[in-house]
Amino acid sequence: MKLKILGCYSASPRKNSFPSSQILNINGNNLLIDCGEGTQIQIRRYGVKFSSIENIFISHLHGDHFFGLPGLISTFRLMGRTKRLNIFGPTGIKDVMNLILKLGNSWIDFEINYIELKEKTTVKILENDLFSVSTIPLKHRIYTNGFLFTEKIQRKKLKLDKIKKLNIDKSLYANIVMGKDVILDNGTIINNKEITHPKEKDILYSYCSDTAYSDEVTDLIKDSNVLYHESTFLEKHINLAKKTKHSTAMQAAMVAKKANCKQLILGHFSSRYKNLQDFEIEAKRIFKNVVLAEDGKEFDIS
Repeated sequence: MKLKILGCYSASPRKNSFPSSQILNINGNNLLIDCGEGTQIQIRRYGVKFSSIENIFISHLHGDHFFGLPGLISTFRLMGRTKRLNIFGPTGIKDVMNLILKLGNSWIDFEINYIELKEKTTVKILENDLFSVSTIPLKHRIYTNGFLFTEKIQRKKLKLDKIKKLNIDKSLYANIVMGKDVILDNGTIINNKEITHPKEKDILYSYCSDTAYSDEVTDLIKDSNVLYHESTFLEKHINLAKKTKHSTAMQAAMVAKKANCKQLILGHFSSRYKNLQDFEIEAKRIFKNVVLAEDGKEFDIS
């Protein structure tokens, strides 16, 4: 699993930086998470193939999280896209997008499948053999979801010493790592557990966009390999955080610690702050493994 930050700042424009947008690659599948203004510029800048994006996840309908969507869809059409596009987002996103296309007398030559969300509890919205996606209900000024992405680890690791002693043919390795038993030439059945190490845990990435501090999310994101959590404000502006239903860096760190996450990525910084290192310093008082999001930065999640 690899994460590419396309944009990580809050609503107010800032020179050479972009609002919320990320590309999460899971086994070759590029998932677009939020689509703030300028997302398609960043997609092109960082070499992501437009045609590789089949699923888009919009956390909520504040502009800095979806104003890039109309332009991206228009570009898809100009590029001759024909395959279906799935857009997961709050109820209303379909009406908004259809109205924009209608008023611009625009048309598209591909199917857009809108999966509109209204549930106030977590729900699994996408699943296949490789990964699944579930919602993380958040507390913001309007209906908002974060997203939990789970990469399913299917392959086991071989106990090569044991396998070689049993003279098991290499042609069977692919079946073994997928959990199948082996039948030797003499008819003996070798249980898969005898020749493989236990399967590693699934890989979890939690994306918590705009939200006030909440203990309720910790059970949903427990043991995440990486948590991206908004940190619009520093603790000295906690009153602003409460008023606007955003979080501070310290509050994000508290969530990461309580949820037993391995790593915390801070983002969605207010443009009022010039020295972003203050966010890292503040968060590390609570949780040590903290890094700052940065446009163009890539993270390996494992």
